[in-house]
Amino acid sequence: MTGYGASSEDGHGYLIEFVRIGNTTKVSAIDPKTGIEVSIVGPTNAGDAILTRNAVAKLTRRLASGSPKT
Repeated sequence: MTGYGASSEDGHGYLIEFVRIGNTTKVSAIDPKTGIEVSIVGPTNAGDAILTRNAVAKLTRRLASGSPKT
């Protein structure tokens, strides 16, 4: 499942992708402006909102650090 997710502080959004495998969900957050992507893995029962918030928080930290790593 892929969706256009949360808004960033400067108004552009993030692309959010969910991949569910058994009891875990991999969530990728992508900044469409820079193409930088980060991923987290969490329990499926945590819910999409919490997993999205955690993935976006990780992406926000990555963007703030200026690191081009994915």
